[in-house]
Amino acid sequence: MVDWLSLAVPFAYLGVLIGSLATFASLYRKRKATKAASLEAWFPAHLQRDIYFSLLHLEPPSTSAKEKKAPSVPESVLKAALLRRATEDIKRVMTLRSQKQALSMLLQRGSVGDDLWQRFQRAEKEMEEEVRDVVTEANAYTPNWGQTIFQSANEMMNNDVYRRRLDEHQGKLAEEREWWDKKKTSIKEGFMKELDADFSSSGPAAAVAASAVPVQPAAPSVQTSDDDAVLVEADPSSAAGNTPGGSGGGGKKKKGKGKK
Repeated sequence: MVDWLSLAVPFAYLGVLIGSLATFASLYRKRKATKAASLEAWFPAHLQRDIYFSLLHLEPPSTSAKEKKAPSVPESVLKAALLRRATEDIKRVMTLRSQKQALSMLLQRGSVGDDLWQRFQRAEKEMEEEVRDVVTEANAYTPNWGQTIFQSANEMMNNDVYRRRLDEHQGKLAEEREWWDKKKTSIKEGFMKELDADFSSSGPAAAVAASAVPVQPAAPSVQTSDDDAVLVEADPSSAAGNTPGGSGGGGKKKKGKGKK
């Protein structure tokens, strides 16, 4: 005969253990969900989404039965609000992608806590749901518009960035022009001062330079006296002897000094 009492004890122990584990798991999940909900949001309030929902659920003003019903918000306005919402979604998705790698590295090193990582993961899930909701709303207005709405929103965002930069440069144009005019004036004044200094110093400096140049005396004329002159007279006989047909024997040269 099977002893049911001895078998009931381990089964009861297993039941108590499983029940306690299930209770602990449920309490842990509830506490974790409460803690995650109490954490600060990663992004501020989605203003564009709130505006879109406000326009979408805006009720027309009440009219009498005889009057025609006032039209609700035009569809073009709703589409424009949805595009603005998609533009803000693109900005947030790009921010999450740029921060994810750095945040994961900091988490691995222990530089940040788990609360920050939980906030980031919750922001990612919220953005995934937001993107799906925008695609669904776009397809409700126009079929297959959900495939191109984010592309159009990206072009709008780039256009806004270019326009903002252009406005910044246009705002600095007057300031830069004023600065350049002042710089040109200062450079011109500097050049004029240098020219005036050169003109004022050129007169006395030229006179001083002329007076400082020494006057060289005239070179004395060379006179030759009769004593220094050497008269060389050639002997006719020697000249004849030098000719090929003349007799040999050289002639004598007579040297003399002239008298004064």
